[in-house]
Amino acid sequence: FIQIQAHSVEAPPPAPEFGGHKKQKSGGVLGMIDMMVNDLKTEMNQAKLEEEDAQEDYEKLMQDSADKRAADSQTISEKEGQLAEANTDLAEAKDDKAANSKTTHETHEYEQDLHKACDFLLEEYDSRKAGREEELEALDKAKAVLSGADVSLLQTHVRARKFMA
Repeated sequence: FIQIQAHSVEAPPPAPEFGGHKKQKSGGVLGMIDMMVNDLKTEMNQAKLEEEDAQEDYEKLMQDSADKRAADSQTISEKEGQLAEANTDLAEAKDDKAANSKTTHETHEYEQDLHKACDFLLEEYDSRKAGREEELEALDKAKAVLSGADVSLLQTHVRARKFMA
């Protein structure tokens, strides 16, 4: 394998062009400086406007924050007032509950005592009724004796009658 290289003569590549020197209408270096000054002024004006907008936004944010803090402080003070009122109401309710509990306990004790007394009266009703009847009979005899009647003819035993029958 023999390689034969063809020798060809090519022209060297052209030199790169950098745009060359063009004559500027504004006067060359002074024109470029004027253009840079104008660009700088434009950028400074734009930066100044952006700074003013940012300052306005900042001041608005600070005002909004101050308003929110004031509203939050007002809300907190209102909530603290409501909490204090609720605590006062709670303390009063606890006192009322304690007083009502004591009153309820005393009423319950009174009711139990009254129930015991009523039970006693119901249990002793028949014996008390018989005792009253004997007492009335004895009073009738005493009355008869004082009037001069003969006691031996009087009835000594009374039949039990039903109450309210």
